[in-house]
Amino acid sequence: MVSAVASVLLTMSSCGEDFLDRSPLHGYTAPTYYTSDEAVIKATEPLYNYAWHGYNERAIVGMGSFRANDAWSPYLQGEFARFTITGLSTEVVNAWSSLYMVVSMSNQLINDLDTYVGEEVTEAVKNQAKGEALLMRSAAYFYLLRGWGEIILYEDNFDVTKMPVRKLSTEGSVLKFIVRDLERASELLPEKGSNNHPSRYVAKALLAKVLLAQSGWQTSNPRDHQRDQATLDRVVTLCDEVINCGQYHLLDNYEDLFRPQFNDNEETLLAMRWADPLLGEYASNNNLISDLAWSDVTDVNCWGGSLHASVDMLDYYNEEPADSFRLRGNFFTPGRYYSYIWSEKGGYTYNVNWAQAKKGVVGTKADCDGHLAQQASPLNTYILRLADVYLTKAEALLGNNESTSDGRALAAFNATRLRAKLPPKDSFTFEDLIRERRIEFCLEYCNWYDMVSWYRWKPDYMLGFFNNKQHRAFMLNSGDVVLNKDKTLSYRCIFPGSNNWYFTDDQGHCLWNDRSTVSIDDKTTVMTKAQGYTFNLDSLARTKGADFQPIVLSEANIFMPYPEADVIQNRYFNEEAEEYKFDE
Repeated sequence: MVSAVASVLLTMSSCGEDFLDRSPLHGYTAPTYYTSDEAVIKATEPLYNYAWHGYNERAIVGMGSFRANDAWSPYLQGEFARFTITGLSTEVVNAWSSLYMVVSMSNQLINDLDTYVGEEVTEAVKNQAKGEALLMRSAAYFYLLRGWGEIILYEDNFDVTKMPVRKLSTEGSVLKFIVRDLERASELLPEKGSNNHPSRYVAKALLAKVLLAQSGWQTSNPRDHQRDQATLDRVVTLCDEVINCGQYHLLDNYEDLFRPQFNDNEETLLAMRWADPLLGEYASNNNLISDLAWSDVTDVNCWGGSLHASVDMLDYYNEEPADSFRLRGNFFTPGRYYSYIWSEKGGYTYNVNWAQAKKGVVGTKADCDGHLAQQASPLNTYILRLADVYLTKAEALLGNNESTSDGRALAAFNATRLRAKLPPKDSFTFEDLIRERRIEFCLEYCNWYDMVSWYRWKPDYMLGFFNNKQHRAFMLNSGDVVLNKDKTLSYRCIFPGSNNWYFTDDQGHCLWNDRSTVSIDDKTTVMTKAQGYTFNLDSLARTKGADFQPIVLSEANIFMPYPEADVIQNRYFNEEAEEYKFDE
């Protein structure tokens, strides 16, 4: 955290084709820079790329998706999926430093706006810039809270450089801090955003999500408990304001959300907006392409392709094979054709019996209108999109009930299903909501964070979900995936802690799903669930893998360890957190 409080004002970079192309601060100092509206707006732009780079470069996948069991790779951050990370894990350190970089840069901008801005800058622009800084600081602290729990809060960089060794703040204080910042941001930001800068409704949307977490967030209650109804009511009101403001809409085609031609689309509320790959600004680029793509699907040098769907996610899709539009947007599966990948050659058909990650794979240079380079994708990284607001509203209306058929809740819940061309539900439970969120936001690096919020509300339920309902087994890189006639997917997999490269079921078959078993020889269905086939993946692992060590989640590993260097330097990391002292 201390390193993240270094001087950040002069480390500016561009943010996309609608933003200016060059850093404005070369040769400037803070007292002489803020002399126009254009300069002030320009100063906000590194908050959308450079500040997030260390988190987005790699850590975001393991922290937000692998821990949620969206996908798995034995070669990339497998320790996140196995819950074996330590304070020495590289990506834990990188994420911690990067998120505090967002905080520090936001603090610096707020200080500069109050200190150096003169009469040449309009009050509206000054308010907008301060609102954006508060918004991004809130987003960073919300990630930190759900990643580590108790964290260090600070608002003044100069004060913290004089006294960098300071106490952790309680989780309740962090939530209160974030809510305060977002309330201020919603007052300062303009009614309508422009040039891809946010409106006040973006702050309201994130505020709704934070309040939903706060409504049930308790650290002292180890049992499931009630959410605060007044807070839930406020969440619904905020979501309605965002949905009804007329500025944001769900895209018709789910896949289009993850194509660079649709960056800054009408569903986007808040995103990391990366520099044009052709500018060569490494620290402001989206580097994830290197870990996601491979030679078959791109013409730039990438070393990825090892990210595969988890068994857990494939079982979800097998429950509802009609959910094919989101499946093809999230994972490549056998026989899928994409007209916009290798478009210059007539498209691309995935002819491999695997299930590799699709989301974030943008194709070739031609598919990106030339704006693609090694370690540089033009694709934005979502922080918040409108689909999240709909499902936040649905969850708030479900409230403390086991299920609901309330018309408002159903309209919100079914919005994402209808976009996916699925029939609407006439009621839903909390488990249904978990499932809908996991599929809608699979591999968007956010599912784990929602799970942490749920854990603080329903710890018994979520520990049961993690340890009994999620299948934390993974397909091999060369593991077979078979598309069955009923559009379900059968697979073979490995289990953590096992030396066996695959297991057979009791009938001697080694490709299965929760509906049928498939012959390894000719890939034909041997027996279906309707015919009496029984399937218990966890039991299978324990009986066939003598050295199988299941992944068990508990209070001890829900939150990540603090970076070891910070713990060594700061004695307060081993002491009880305190309430943050807010200015009156």
